Order: sequence, then C-alpha cells, then structure tokens
Amino acid sequence: MRTHHHADFAPTGRASGVSVVIPARDEAATIGPIVATCAPLVGQVLVVDAASGDGTAEVAARAGAEVVQESELLPQFGPALGKGDAMWRALSAVRGDVVLYLDADTERFGEHFVRGMIGPLLTEPAVQFVKGFYRRPFKLGGAVQEEGGGRVTELTAKPLLREFYPELAALHQPLAGEIAARRVLLERLPFCTGYAVETAMVIDAWSEVGIDAMAQVDLDVRQNRHQPLSALRPMADAVLGAVADRLVREGRLAGDAGHVTERPPLRELASSARRGAP
Repeated sequence: MRTHHHADFAPTGRASGVSVVIPARDEAATIGPIVATCAPLVGQVLVVDAASGDGTAEVAARAGAEVVQESELLPQFGPALGKGDAMWRALSAVRGDVVLYLDADTERFGEHFVRGMIGPLLTEPAVQFVKGFYRRPFKLGGAVQEEGGGRVTELTAKPLLREFYPELAALHQPLAGEIAARRVLLERLPFCTGYAVETAMVIDAWSEVGIDAMAQVDLDVRQNRHQPLSALRPMADAVLGAVADRLVREGRLAGDAGHVTERPPLRELASSARRGAP
C-alpha cells in the first residue's frame, strides 16, 4: 500500500472533476469553515444533511455548498439509516469522477485535507482508493492528551483486520471518515448504512481492486468531538458485524450474514432500471 504525507502534493488549481461529500447532522459550529475551505478547490461540495435542528443546512449553503436532505436522495429506499446510507445516496447526486468524503465535525480544517486526499488519485493512475490518517489527541474538558482518540479503531477495527485481513493491517486508521475514491469504484461497492461503513468499505475496496490500488495519506492532526464510553459499544458492534458478514460470504465463518444493514452497489440499481425492474 502506498503511504504519503499531504505535503507530497503541491497546491494546484481547482480540481473541477472532484466532488466533496460531507454527511452532516447538527454540525453548525464546524460545517461553515469546512465548506468555505473546500469550495474553491473542487468542482462540487455536496452537504448531505440529516434533518439538522441547529441550522447546519443554512450555514453550509451560505458557505457555498449544495445542500440536500439525505432522505430526499433515492427516496424509494425510505428514510436514511445513518451516515453510511447518506454516503451511498450521495453517489446519485455527485458529478465528479473522484469523490472525497469528509467528516463534518473537524476543527481547524485546512486545505491539506482536500489536496492530500485527492493527490494520489490525480497523480497516480493506478490508485483507486485513498484513506486518511492522523494523530488524534484526546480532549476532555480543558485537558488534552496527545494520544487516546480512536478507541474503537485501536481496540476493535485494527485487531479484526490484522487477524482476518492482514494485508489491510498496514492501514493506520481504517475508521477514518476521510475517504477518496474513483466514483466508478464506489458505484461497484455495497455500503453499510451506519457506523460500519468505513470498515466494510476498506475490505470491499481491497477485494475489488487489491492492495496495490490503495493508498493512505498522513493529514498530521485531526481534532473532533469524542464519544462517551457508553456510545462506543454500538460502534464496536457495527465494526464487528461488518467483518463477520464478509467472513460469512467468504465461507470463513459459519452462520448467516445480516449483522449489519447494507445498500446494494449503485451500479446494480442502474442496471435494474435499464432492465425495467421495479
């Protein structure tokens, strides 16, 4: 797997063929600077809002984003079922050949998040999928520890990948929300609807294109809110469920799949529509 630092990619002009997708729920405090930073750098900034009650959609629109409510995309699938579902539905509205997913709660967001993530895709034709990684200090009240963020990553995702998908053990942060990929690849992947989406995506991308078509980029430091300990178990359960489903499909684990809810590859929907399927 290729590993880069964001500084490997010199600033260039506007990348008109790139769409930035930002799923958001109640992120009015941070979404504005993120959108304003991205807008001059890419061809499209799409904020997929989850019916925020704090004005997130309005702030994003004023900063230069196209804003759509998540359940208005592919409405035949009913209400959206979490972040992964929003990411999947967004593919129906992006225009770029390269798609960059970003989290909406990053503090002190900078251009390097964009340039670093899309850099491998714009300069290396063989690369199809890119993950970000960073140092994530743990902030509690006024105290900041240099390490301690990413607890589900360290205690659940990394051990599972190391055991069952050792080629992916080189990923520093498999659960990072910063993901860039060619749209044609994303349209071939199923999407888990909730917190399992990042784990499932790295496994499915690796299965589809192989480790040599994947890259990761060091973004230095990322600071965002930390979840309370009580919220981490459902996240860990989702990560475990995504891995378990893939092991079942591969015949390496007995039982049935269905530990997590998934949306089908978007390409399959297009094919069904051409055949006249409902």
